[in-house]
Order: sequence, then C-alpha cells, then structure tokens
Amino acid sequence: MARHATVIRMTSHEYASGALVLIRHGETEWAVAGRHTGRTDVPLTARGEDGARALRPLVAAFRPSLVLASPLQRARRTAELAGLTPNLDDDLVEWDYGGYEGLTSAEIRERSGDPDWTVMQDGVVPGKTPGESIEEVAARAARVIARVAPALADGDVILVAHGHLLRILAATYLRAEPRFAGQLLLGAGALCVLRQDKDGGAIDTWNQRP
Repeated sequence: MARHATVIRMTSHEYASGALVLIRHGETEWAVAGRHTGRTDVPLTARGEDGARALRPLVAAFRPSLVLASPLQRARRTAELAGLTPNLDDDLVEWDYGGYEGLTSAEIRERSGDPDWTVMQDGVVPGKTPGESIEEVAARAARVIARVAPALADGDVILVAHGHLLRILAATYLRAEPRFAGQLLLGAGALCVLRQDKDGGAIDTWNQRP
C-alpha cells in the first residue's frame, strides 16, 4: 500500500479562542472483544449508551460553535445521547483496517507472523476494503483541523468520532508525528480537550470519563 507524507502547517492565531473537544464513541461489543472496528457499522451496547448519556454534564461546560461527528452509528448515537446535534463529516470515520477489520491484535500477530505487530507502527493490509496507511488517516485528520479553524475562532468545537482516528487527530494538532498517537490511550466514552497555548497546540484534558 502506498504511503503518503502528510505536511501540516498550523499557526497559533488560527486557533486562538476555542477548545477543540474530542469525544470517543461509547462502548460496542467489538470494542469489548478487542476487535479492530473500522468501517463496520456496529451499534453501542446498553452500557455504551449509558456512558454516552453520562457525558452530558461534561459537554454542558462548553459552548460549541460547531459540532461534527463521524457518520457511523456508534458516533452519531453517542453525540445524540450526549445532547449534541452534529453535522456529519466523512473525514471523521475510523481507520480503514482493510484485511485486519474485525480481528484482534492477537489474531493479527498470529496471521502476520509478527509477534510485535501494532497498527500504529506496522499498519494494515488490503482486504474487502483497501485499508489506509497511518499517513492517510493523518491527512484526513489534518483536513478536519483545517475545516474547523474558523469555528474555533468563534468558540468551542466538538468532534465525536473513533479511538484511533481521534488519537491521530490529536497528534496532528500537536504537530507530532502520527505514530505519537500510539502513546495516547483513549477509552470508550472518554472526552479530551485540546487548546492553543503560547507555544502551540497543547493537551488540556485527556481521557476524561464521566
């Protein structure tokens, strides 16, 4: 699979005012099982729905000028239960895992013959879908960041999406290499806040649970 370099240029004045709030969707059965859930449109569990509702007090602390969500139902439903009415953005869908869709990390390591495989470091292979390189996911994340810049000048922006996509988006916002996302744990139904500091993008809150 071809890998494409992602060049991201951001200046602090573009994101001077609002917070960039990231919300990972609530629990799904595939997430509980540790299965890589990319484009498969699985629903929230009952516990996942309860977790999404529990986000309401955290969300109420923000005054969003824009709310975007992945079009996959687990993200849309999380936004709805958290009291949000998002616009849908295809760039917020989860990583296309290609031939690794639905597999656990242990299954992938056995199939690939690589006991040290990780998706952040080693990527995916084509399957029923082509799959994406981490650089391609980072390019989508960069488009989202550029798209929400005007809204951040007016207030907060809330993004409701998926674990790997949001971790890579955070790395992109921080001007770090995409693989830095491997050092950012993000649980189901968790909320994060990124802001601009005098030195650039910074983490204010990470992996906050209700």
